Amino acid sequence: MSEGLRFVQEELNDSVKLSLFGEVDIYTSQELKEKLYSIVDTNQTDLIIDCKELNYIDSTGLGIFVGALKKTKQYGKKIIITGLKDNIKKLFIITGLDKVFIIE
Repeated sequence: MSEGLRFVQEELNDSVKLSLFGEVDIYTSQELKEKLYSIVDTNQTDLIIDCKELNYIDSTGLGIFVGALKKTKQYGKKIIITGLKDNIKKLFIITGLDKVFIIE
């Protein structure tokens, strides 16, 4: 059973920070997709995704990150991912997404 997903959005000077809490999986990924795409289209700024409270992400979630990145690049902006836990960071490395995203 999924523990669900919550997010907190924060407007910064030249970017938007979205903090993720919980799990991104097949049950919560559609909600995340809508949130990310809406932020990108509305703000057209760099996006910081804070993952320090993200406990789990599956391939569906990674695909949504990639889709959001494509959208962000259309505006000439970038996505920065911060606070990845080791198990999630490993997923980014295995899939090669550590070369695509800026990970801090």
